[in-house]
Amino acid sequence: MAKPVLPGVDAVGAVLDGIGRAAIAVSGGVDSMTLALMAGRRLGAESAMFHAVSPAVPPEATERVRAFAAREGWRLTVLDAGEFDDPAYRANPANRCYYCKTNLYGALAARTDATLLSGTNLDDLGDWRPGLKAAEEHRVRHPFVEAGIDKAGVRAIAADLGFDDLSRLPAAPCLSSRIETGLRVEADDLASIHAAERYLARQLRPETVRCRRRKAGIVIELDAPTLDALSESRRAALGDTVAGMFATGDAARPVSFAPYRVGSAFLRPAHPA
Repeated sequence: MAKPVLPGVDAVGAVLDGIGRAAIAVSGGVDSMTLALMAGRRLGAESAMFHAVSPAVPPEATERVRAFAAREGWRLTVLDAGEFDDPAYRANPANRCYYCKTNLYGALAARTDATLLSGTNLDDLGDWRPGLKAAEEHRVRHPFVEAGIDKAGVRAIAADLGFDDLSRLPAAPCLSSRIETGLRVEADDLASIHAAERYLARQLRPETVRCRRRKAGIVIELDAPTLDALSESRRAALGDTVAGMFATGDAARPVSFAPYRVGSAFLRPAHPA
């Protein structure tokens, strides 16, 4: 008996068929990876994948994209989109993502005349996301949105395609999202943030860990069960190790622990445009 088609798959396929030649921006997360899988299999040579590398992109994401490209036979271009040369991005305003995506889509448009696609899903429309303005300006299309697919639907499609590990990938926004709004984005800080999160993941096996760079110092955010299980002495020892990763000059930045909150380093403007 033929495997039943998962609801939504045909709708995404119909969107892709109507697009024709497509260039997919692949970050390495579940959304863009799932879209790339669908586009690669549906459009074949009419699709191309683009992955941007920078200090804000964890190496594991790049490794994941390269591995899938080799397995699936994607035409993959790895590039530097140049956002770290953009003073507006480095200043880390509330609409930093606008400058990031403007650089990304501009770099892609300079390399292809195919329709640009992103892995944006319906859930992404429920918040203020300046990157979507950049997408609109570059006429980027969002097949999951057009097909009415939310995050849960994307994960279901990934599992249906046989990629259970991909479907279970935790949310992984770029490393710059750990820098409090208004603090300059520095490559050294991002490297330390990534190293700290990897270290804490190995030590604690948490469900969620975020290392935030704030004006007051470094804040380690953990899911409630992991945080509640930490003794004061354990917190102090872990904090000392993490502080050493951020040492600047003669003094390390103070480290504290807090419950995980989505996007807590982002200081939203009072009246976002």
